[in-house]
Amino acid sequence: MIGVLVSGEGTNLQALIDARLPLSAVASNRREAYALVRARSVGIPTAVFGLDCHADRDERDLVMARWLEQQGVELVVLAGYMHLLTRPFLARYPERIVNVHPSLLPAFPGAHAIEDALAAGVATTGVTVHLVDEGIDTGPILWQEAVPVEPRETLLERLHAVEHRLLPDAVEGMLRSLEAAA
Repeated sequence: MIGVLVSGEGTNLQALIDARLPLSAVASNRREAYALVRARSVGIPTAVFGLDCHADRDERDLVMARWLEQQGVELVVLAGYMHLLTRPFLARYPERIVNVHPSLLPAFPGAHAIEDALAAGVATTGVTVHLVDEGIDTGPILWQEAVPVEPRETLLERLHAVEHRLLPDAVEGMLRSLEAAA
């Protein structure tokens, strides 16, 4: 029922696995993403959709969306997926794509949220789980939780801990909403 898109280590994917959510597929844009190893180790089907194998992002995203549909995916979770999704993908999963982001959106969108928060000198940052739209971290906010910046030495660890708790809770809530609507 849930498809997860990943690009890296897969700690948020692991949080979803540990929460025993019904994960049916994991896709990545990077063949070397360790998250794929995590998925395979528990028997979740995986696939890689690199840009080098497709004419453009639209084509790649459409092929990826079709593969996810073939795996029975109804809800997509971005767990450290570092590519923007194109209109053909978004159209396949309207209001059914969830992302986790390490800031209190709308503050500090984009790939460098933690560095941007530190550079801005804010006392508090946090984690946001939101729906994905065509913008960069601009979709409707589902859940947020503040995290104090200090002590800086442990900020990343504390942000990850919140991500690993909030993301599974938000995904479970989305699943309940989808089931109620069916």
